[in-house]
Amino acid sequence: MEQSSPQFSDFLLSLPAFLIALVVHEYAHGYIANKLGDDTAKQMGRLTFNPLAHIDPMGTVFLPLFLILTRAPFVFGWAKPVPVNFSNLRNPKKHMIWVGLAGPAANFALAILIFLLLSLKIPGIPVFSAFLVNVMIINIFLGAFNLIPIPPLDGSRILMGLLPHRLSIAYSRLERYGIIILMMFLLLIRRFIL
Repeated sequence: MEQSSPQFSDFLLSLPAFLIALVVHEYAHGYIANKLGDDTAKQMGRLTFNPLAHIDPMGTVFLPLFLILTRAPFVFGWAKPVPVNFSNLRNPKKHMIWVGLAGPAANFALAILIFLLLSLKIPGIPVFSAFLVNVMIINIFLGAFNLIPIPPLDGSRILMGLLPHRLSIAYSRLERYGIIILMMFLLLIRRFIL
């Protein structure tokens, strides 16, 4: 019987950490949107920490698994975005920034919390330290990655909220090409890193 590849084993160990990061990220968007006037996520049952509500079969399972099995140079994925109707926000332009910042801020906050927990050297924590370090790293990466101002990433929502109205409308038209732009960006980054 053939053993599974180290990459596949790493994927299986990283999946819970990845899910934690995605759920915290998406919940934060929905929570802040709800506090600022848009209850769409709450009405659709997406304002929850239940990972099943946030799993996108293609982006959370199949694509990362495919990339690992084909030994791709990098692995990425996504959750089902929490629905936000920006027109329901009390101040759509200003609050779009806060909703956009919420996901990355939650990821960074969780990473800091884990760092502090690990620095306390609590007995019994070493058993979970490798997992916690993994959760911390994934949260830092996910938070930073989502701040890139390429639609549909959170950084684009923040930038749209900061731009004057006309420029914001023009910039939002890039969203239909966002995945293509993002893939080109990732390939360019890969070229410089590897």
